[in-house]
Amino acid sequence: MFAPKSILVPTDFSGYSDKALKEAVDIAVQNKSKIYLLHVIDEIAQCSVDYCLDTAVVAQLEEQSRKFAEEKLQKEVAAIGASKDIEIVFDIKKGDAAEVIVAEQKDKGIDLIVIASHGKKGILTRLGSVSERVLREAKGPVMLVK
Repeated sequence: MFAPKSILVPTDFSGYSDKALKEAVDIAVQNKSKIYLLHVIDEIAQCSVDYCLDTAVVAQLEEQSRKFAEEKLQKEVAAIGASKDIEIVFDIKKGDAAEVIVAEQKDKGIDLIVIASHGKKGILTRLGSVSERVLREAKGPVMLVK
């Protein structure tokens, strides 16, 4: 039977991601697994078409995003950690979400990725573009949560 010891849960703080985290917590409790909660901040384009933001403004926006994400992650970890006997660590990275998630799997030797499927790609598909890419590129098991 598959018993993951390390679980990666990417979150964008949506209700979908919350549901994926709950599934991961259930798996972690059963298997005494460690959860890695990950939030990926998109890189802010300094220039778009014919308008550019000042470098200081971009840095300020990125710092605000990081602080917001850190506060949200701390609250989620505190709420879960208080009620469950599992280890949860969180991290915030910047870049392309799917690439960062797959790289984290490799770097940390993750046994299982539990990711939400948003269904935002289009009417005819059920997977979001990030979850679809992670599913395609991951080197280990991926659990999609609807």
